[in-house]
Amino acid sequence: MSNDRDDDIPQRAFFGRRKGHPLKARQSELFDDLLPKLALDLTKPAPDLSTLFPHAPKTLRLEIGFGGGEHLVAQTLAHPEAGFIGADGFLNAVGKLLVAIDDEDLTNIRVFHGDATTLIDWLPAGAFTRIDLLYPDPWPKRRQWKRRFIQDESLPRLARLLKSGGELRFATDIPSYMTYALTRIARSPDFVWTAEQADDWRKPWDGWTRTRYEAKAVREGRTPAYFIFRKK
Repeated sequence: MSNDRDDDIPQRAFFGRRKGHPLKARQSELFDDLLPKLALDLTKPAPDLSTLFPHAPKTLRLEIGFGGGEHLVAQTLAHPEAGFIGADGFLNAVGKLLVAIDDEDLTNIRVFHGDATTLIDWLPAGAFTRIDLLYPDPWPKRRQWKRRFIQDESLPRLARLLKSGGELRFATDIPSYMTYALTRIARSPDFVWTAEQADDWRKPWDGWTRTRYEAKAVREGRTPAYFIFRKK
């Protein structure tokens, strides 16, 4: 039986399911063997994030809700000089990412499994040049919109993490979420929308890697949009 109530969801959770089908054997092994080497320890104060990586990257990027990991893994491969942190609360998403990290022998990525809002508060200010928020849970019902990740109160918290001129990149296929996000960006003292013409948001930015969610959205007739918000 379906349940449309949203009051059973923890107040700070901006994602939906935490677990889907059982993990495959290899994913379970990587949770035990690989994840502890890559996971962030939020019980301790945040360090200089560059020290988390063997190559001491000069630029750092954060992807919130990496899903199947297609975009995040492609970015780590394309930018080996940078450091990446991926956050997702969905167990199976983390399992898929760990397999990709192991297959590609990636060393420039660290992983947080949990509610990204707790991670955001832990991370040091001005650490990132870019934050990617790609196809977050749309919470389509109006009474659920308070669960959407982009909110008046969340934007300053995201801005705190970015260097001056850093970018928050946001992709969605849900028209109401597009309007919802742009309304909040327009009144934000921290961000400005960089678009100058329609193609700036109708076409993906350079280096884009299509996710499995986007492929499904296109198959089902939904049109993606791509936004770049720059920290003032």
